[in-house]
Order: sequence, then structure tokens, then C-alpha cells
Amino acid sequence: MSYALSVRTVSPSVGAMPRDTIDWTPVPGTSTEQPRQVRRILTLFKPYRARLAIVGVLVGAASLVTVATPFLLRETLDVAIPQGRTGLLSLLALGMILSAVLTSIFGVLQTLISTTVGQRVMHDLRTAVYGRLQRMSLAFFTRTRTGEVQSRIANDIGGMQATVTSTATSLVSNLTSVVATIIAMIALDWRLTVVSLVLLPVFVWISRRVGSERKKITTQRQKQMAAMAATVTESLSVSGILLGRTMGRSDSLTRSFSEESEQLVDLEVRSNMAGRWRMAVISIVMAAMPAVIYWSAGLALQTGGTRISIGTIVAFVSLQQGLFRPAVSLLSTGVQIQTSLALFQRIFEYLDLPIDITEGEQPVHLDRVKGEVRFEDVEFRYDSDDRKGGPILDGIDITVPAGSSLAVVGPTGAGKSTLGYLVPRLYDVTGGRVTLDGVDVRDLDFDTLARAIGVVSQETYLFHATVAENLRFAKPDATDEELQQAAKAAQIHDHIVSLPDGYDTVVGERGHRFSGGEKQRLAIARTILRDPPVLILDEATSALDTRTEHAVQEAIDALSANRTTLTIAHRLSTIRAADQIVVLDSGQIAERGSHEELLERDGRYAALVRRDARLEPTR
Repeated sequence: MSYALSVRTVSPSVGAMPRDTIDWTPVPGTSTEQPRQVRRILTLFKPYRARLAIVGVLVGAASLVTVATPFLLRETLDVAIPQGRTGLLSLLALGMILSAVLTSIFGVLQTLISTTVGQRVMHDLRTAVYGRLQRMSLAFFTRTRTGEVQSRIANDIGGMQATVTSTATSLVSNLTSVVATIIAMIALDWRLTVVSLVLLPVFVWISRRVGSERKKITTQRQKQMAAMAATVTESLSVSGILLGRTMGRSDSLTRSFSEESEQLVDLEVRSNMAGRWRMAVISIVMAAMPAVIYWSAGLALQTGGTRISIGTIVAFVSLQQGLFRPAVSLLSTGVQIQTSLALFQRIFEYLDLPIDITEGEQPVHLDRVKGEVRFEDVEFRYDSDDRKGGPILDGIDITVPAGSSLAVVGPTGAGKSTLGYLVPRLYDVTGGRVTLDGVDVRDLDFDTLARAIGVVSQETYLFHATVAENLRFAKPDATDEELQQAAKAAQIHDHIVSLPDGYDTVVGERGHRFSGGEKQRLAIARTILRDPPVLILDEATSALDTRTEHAVQEAIDALSANRTTLTIAHRLSTIRAADQIVVLDSGQIAERGSHEELLERDGRYAALVRRDARLEPTR
């Protein structure tokens, strides 16, 4: 099943943060029928066929043992007790006790195996979705709220727990019990069986209507839960709290969250009450059936029909009561499955996301990377199918020899960061090519790209973990000595050891225990530890004050030594020593040359330098 992805901006309620939401629309011509979705769900259980076969055997055995009990009861009432056969009575009583013991044992084993299989299926789904998202391009995450992604993995897959762990087994168990019980009822008396089952088609129709209704409500509920998760993720992060408090919007954010929660309350109530009265009618009718059986048997006797023994009536009622529980459970299971289809559909939407950045069929692996980078007639559009708007980059031709430095400058929106992100394939070109040591980066394997290219951006990301764990994210097997050497090169070692816990200090959510310059130097230390031959610096010092910038720049100089360096620059004072400077404007190269050459031309670069000179005293 494939889907078309569109993004629309939703106007928030008062106090809410603006957001983009994703609309999933079935692509015309593709099948969205339930049978196909059910088949796809069943394929999730294929790796566990052997265990499921054992569950099936246990279910069948338990059903046969359960159905045998009413026949033992009939013999007890019609033969053993009236004829005073004590030995037969003892055997029949022992058989009923043994039946209860075996049913309990089979039930425990069945629950153990089915729960294990269900949890393994959920693990497979979580891993598959997470792995799929890890392979998505940067563009996907720029248009998708983090809370939406988290909700798919946590709420949607979590909501399927009952279905994959017990519902499937319950379906087989109840279906087997119903079939075996009906056969036993027919064997006892076919006329009473007809009376018992006359309303069954009506019950099935009602349950299907209820299931369809709950499925629609569940889809709405999961979307609302995703919206709430996104709101919590954004507004209760450190940055969100800072923004809310400083803008005086804490109360309005609380009201907005309350409104979203109120909508969820309504959906939860509707979900739980959908069809509840109709299912209650079914329960009442099923509970009244024993009285109908007694009435039918008595009426047949009064009208001169075939006599039915007391043992047969009691055994039949016992079977009919035994039929009541699995029949109602079977109808409820049908409703649950209908509801779960909405959750599976949301998960399958993520699993069906097209991956636009993939390795080739025979990817090239480079054991040693020199570091020459070339942009050959590069064009880039965020939407390769949209030719109406202009390209972000157009006709870019640049050669960066191994070990040299390139600086890219220009006004905001000129395409500077996008140009840098094309090298590690965070985006792919839509025209031309980018090469590393003469090989198109699209032909390289991901391992080569990861080893060859390091990125230090303005938005430094640190995990809520210790300093050492954050550094070892670049090199898990790094020794303590290697960590310290990298930190010294990044001029952050002295600050780390001055902390009470040293390298075991927890950096806090997104590193908020450290200043901007300290976080940037930790990021640089992390990149030094990885030791890539090509370095992308994306405005790494633009958000820092002059003093902190100087300290970070010294760390960057140490990091850039003997590497191919592509610097996206906002402050021109940091790139004067670059081997070549390229000025981008509206996605095209406006000027190129060294710092001195560009100043002599007195063009756009010279104007940017003069602008920086005017702004410098105010920093």
C-alpha cells in the first residue's frame, strides 16, 4: 500500500505553537481494501509459525476437553445416579476434575507462548519503524513534528499490544470452542441447537457495525494523541519552557493543552461507548437463552413431542452456557480487530514511506579517503517533481582539493547550508553530481561517507548523558586517554575536569548545563575523536559572542588542520585564510576567489566585509 505525502500548516488555537501536520492520502489506483491489510498483518506472524502451531494444538486440545465435560454430566444424571452405579459415578466425577485440570494447564501454556509471540511481533514492528525512520532524509524530519514520530512508535504500536499478544490467540481459541460446542449441541439435540442459534446472524451483523464505528473513532483518537505528544515534546522541552516563560505564554499553552486533552476525553468516551448498548442487548439475549431452552423442552413435552431427558437438558444448557462466553468474546474480538486495523494502518504508513536516499546496488567502498570534493553542475530542489519554483542551488561548479579549505558566504536563504549538506548526503542533488575523490557520493556506501565526513553545525546536539558518553557516540571504543586528547584539542578539557564529576558529568537535556561555546567545543571534540578527512562547518560560531568565538575558532583551527574543510560562514572574520571563497546569491555563484582577490574586485564579498566591519563594535 502506498501513500502520497502532503504537508499543511494548521492554525493553532490561542497559545498553541504553529505546526505542520501530515496528511496521508492513498495514491489513486492502489488497493486500500481490508483483506490486503489483514494479509499484511498475518505476514508479521510468519517467523513464529512453529510456536503458533503449538498454540493451535493447545487450543484444540483445550476445546475438546471442555466440550467433553457436558457429556460426562449427562451420563452422570441419566445413568450413574439413577442406576446407583457408584464405580461409574466415581470415574465420571474424576473425568470432570481431570478436564478442569487439563484445561487450566493448556490455558497457561497457551498464554505463555502467545504472549511471547505477540511481544516479539511488537518488537519487530518497533524496530522496523525506527530503522525506517533512521533511513529517511533530513527533509522528512524538517516537515514532521518530533512528537508525531514518537506517538507512532509509542502510542500506536503500544495500542496494538492487546491485538498481537492475545487477540489473535483469543480468536482461534474462541472460534474453535464455538465450532466444537455447536457440534456437541447438535449431537445432543439438533432442535434445541436451532433454537439457540437462530439469532446468531443478527449478532454477527451488529458486531461488524460496532467494529466499523470504533475503527473510525480510533483513527481520530490516535491522531489526537499524536498532536498531544507533539505539543508536550515541544512545549515541555528546555527550549520550549524558556520560550513560554520569557514570552509570558505559559498560561495560554496550558489552556491550549487543556483543549487538546478535552478533545481526547471526548474521543476516549466515544470509543469506549461505541456500540456498547447494542453489545449489551446481545449479552442479555445470550444470558436469557437457558430459560428459552427450558421453555422449549417443556413445550415439546407438553405437545407430545419427543421426550428429552433431564441429563440431556442440563448438559445442553451447560454447553449453551459454555457457548455464551466464547461467542460473546468472539464478537468482541471482531470489534477489537476492526479497531486495531486503524492502528496497523498508521504503522504501515510509516513502513511504506519512500526512502529517497539509498545505497546503490553495488556501493563503492573506499578504504582510504584523500578528501577531494567536487560539485559538478549541481542543481538542487527540495521537491524534485516541482518545477514551478526556482531551484535552491543551480549550476554550482566547485573543486575543493584534498587538504584545502573552501568558505561559502552569502545572504540568508542563498543555499549555503544546503550546499554543505549535499556532501554527506543529508540531501541528494536533483541535477549534476557531488564527488568525493572522483566517486559520486551517491555511489559510495554509507560507511565510507560516515567515516569520511564530519559535520559541526550551529545547532549543537548533545544527548542527556555524561560528557564521556556524548564523546563516545563518535567512537564507542575510544579510551579515556583518547577522550582527553580530543577534549584538549578542542580546548574544553580543563573545563570538564573542573566539574565535580569530570567526564562523568551529565550534560542535561540538549546540553543546557553548558554554555553555547562549551557545547560547541564538545561537538568539536566529538568530531576530532572521529577524525574525518573531510569537515563541514555550518556556521559553527555564528551564535557566539566574540570572546567565545575566538576560543571556539582556535579549536576549529586544530580540527581543520590537514583536512578538507568546507566552511559555511556568517562572520567573515573566520574565513579570511580560506584557500578559496565562494559567494552564493539566490542559489548561484556570484563571486569566487581568495579573500584578497575578492576585496580587490570590490563586489558583493567586499560589501559583506564592510557590513561586518560596521557591525563588529556592537557585538
